[in-house]
Amino acid sequence: MLYFFRQILRNEWYFVLLMGLLSRGIIIITMMGITPLLHIGADNNGVNFGWEVFSAWDSGLYQQIAINSYDTSDTEPGSNVAFFPLFPLLIRLGTVVGFPSNLVGIIINNTAFIVTLFVVYIWVKKTNDDVAARWVVAILAWCPLSIFGTVIYTEGVFLLFSSLALFSFENKQYTQTIIWGILATATRITGLALIPTFLFIAWRKKLSFMAYFTAFASGGGTFLYSFYCWFYFNDPIAFITVQHTEWQRKRGIDWEGWGRMLAEITIGGKNWAAGSLVDVWHPLLFILIIVIAYGLWCYRTFIPKVYFDYSLCSLFFLLWLLSGDSLLNTLSVLGGLVLLLCSRKRLSLVVYIYGLFALGLLLSSGGTISLNRLAYGIISLSIALGVTVSRSPRWGYFVLGFFSLLLITFSLRFAQNQWVAILP
Repeated sequence: MLYFFRQILRNEWYFVLLMGLLSRGIIIITMMGITPLLHIGADNNGVNFGWEVFSAWDSGLYQQIAINSYDTSDTEPGSNVAFFPLFPLLIRLGTVVGFPSNLVGIIINNTAFIVTLFVVYIWVKKTNDDVAARWVVAILAWCPLSIFGTVIYTEGVFLLFSSLALFSFENKQYTQTIIWGILATATRITGLALIPTFLFIAWRKKLSFMAYFTAFASGGGTFLYSFYCWFYFNDPIAFITVQHTEWQRKRGIDWEGWGRMLAEITIGGKNWAAGSLVDVWHPLLFILIIVIAYGLWCYRTFIPKVYFDYSLCSLFFLLWLLSGDSLLNTLSVLGGLVLLLCSRKRLSLVVYIYGLFALGLLLSSGGTISLNRLAYGIISLSIALGVTVSRSPRWGYFVLGFFSLLLITFSLRFAQNQWVAILP
């Protein structure tokens, strides 16, 4: 058996497929096998079993759009107008031939996610090397937020089209870039980060006029949806308007939301909610962890590297136990920005610039809800993390082990209709 797995790992294509299938298998087993066991003889509290377990929160809105189109009330846009049309359209095409919408959504998203792994592997192998490519694929597949590449969400589809658009532009295949860019920007508004990315690269590398045209044309998906909103709702940015009216998003950076998350990490959620020091242990433990980490860093030359690495990993794990989701949510965005800056010399210019523009778009979106999930949809972050840990496998194995634990946890939470991404 060990020989069999070694042979698989030596074949690059089998490795990519193995990472995709094993991580998806963990999700499916957890959601369809373990979750029902936790509710035997108990009140299910709305928990679904079977294929319905992959449909929760935004999933139902995508299926609703696919079946009934967008909500309208006296020509006013409904809240589901915030969701872009390509994924619901693909689901609708599947239902036309007789398949149920939930099954179609699952197949589309999972297929797109697996294909993304192959595309990213080829891309990173070309820009870096085989070792880095394998680590990037492993990071992308086992990241706990990759659960959204399996349930009825747009992560798999958006990752595929945005990766193909970036890869094609890097190879100066402008016609393909336009096609993939249109599909990406018809899937999610964050795809608009492709436009400034391509414009900057075209300017920096003094590319032809076609590169500039490609940059604008790649936003065609969002432009077409904007015309749709203009025609039906007399508001070309209805998909943004409803986020402010229905979801109460702020304009610009949500300083209050970020302040709350940082406070929950440093002083604790109870102290933040009470406005006073009702839990003295949280800030004391936080300070203790930071002091120990600082001491380890100052004396790192006197500590064997293996002990230094394991000590920092243990401290991070303790900090996660102390701070929970607030730490993970903050690291997804702010940590991702630091990661990009630190690894910029090992990334292609397209990957680096796209990551910066996409993160900037998220930070200025006016809210913190679901930002960690949306950050996972920025392929640059997975590439940056994979390339970084490829130079230090010990950290890579810790990251994958931690990711695997969270992947199971997130799968249980989603299957029980509990919120997985950043809360509002």
